Amino acid sequence: MAVSVSVLALLTLAACGTEPGSGSGSGAGSGDRGDTVRSDVPVTGVRWNVDSVTVGGKKTEAPDGARLEIDPKGRATANFGCNHISAEARVEGDRITVGGPVSTQMACEEDIEAFEKAATRALTGELTAKLAGKKLTLTTGGGDTVALSEQPAADLVGTRWAVNTLLSGESATSVPADLPQERTPHLTFRENGTVEGNSGCNAFHAKATVKGDTITFGPVAGTRRMCPKAEMETERAVLAALDGKVTYTIKGQTLTLTAADDKGIAAKAADAEAKGAPKTPRQHG
Repeated sequence: MAVSVSVLALLTLAACGTEPGSGSGSGAGSGDRGDTVRSDVPVTGVRWNVDSVTVGGKKTEAPDGARLEIDPKGRATANFGCNHISAEARVEGDRITVGGPVSTQMACEEDIEAFEKAATRALTGELTAKLAGKKLTLTTGGGDTVALSEQPAADLVGTRWAVNTLLSGESATSVPADLPQERTPHLTFRENGTVEGNSGCNAFHAKATVKGDTITFGPVAGTRRMCPKAEMETERAVLAALDGKVTYTIKGQTLTLTAADDKGIAAKAADAEAKGAPKTPRQHG
């Protein structure tokens, strides 16, 4: 899994810009180094579908929902149909060295557990990464492979966007992780041209007019309770990003809203599947 962490570091060396609103990147990365895998699709904030694993010449299709995701901080997580897995990796050129992954301990169906073990073994040690369009292939020294494909970008409308980052120019601050779950900032755009959610303390709603790569927010209305300092500071930053006309981009599963003063927020498409997962880790040997 952490393989993906490395893939992220590797691909970011030649990453290109994203297209506003569409969630797709375009163009080749800058630079001309032949030993670098080049990307024309988003990498961070993207959910990769795991398509198959080929071990010893035998190809096995992945279970439905098998995925791998890389966050902007270089942390990769994966699920091959049962357990939640994460790991670390080191990349040099297009060579990736992956350490032992850590996993939850859910009981799995026999065929899914067999796939999970095969995929985990294939994603350990030194690997070579190759990107072709929206297809990513990771290959071991022995020739075993893991095939992945980019999942389509999340839709702006109808997606529950969980705000995880506060932006100010070139700096980015994570939303406090210890906020009460019911007051974790989030927003959802509706078909009727409105947006609603929670800004970190209070529930809110407003008009939201989407045109091209911009969203124009009307006056925000909502509840008026007071909360602890950290929650109020988060709320002020979130509401500042929902004021007037802002630019938006969707890169994979990540939405970014940026105002004219370069302040804004980044939010991730909420993943309901992650809720309720066992927290006891185990080490794959």
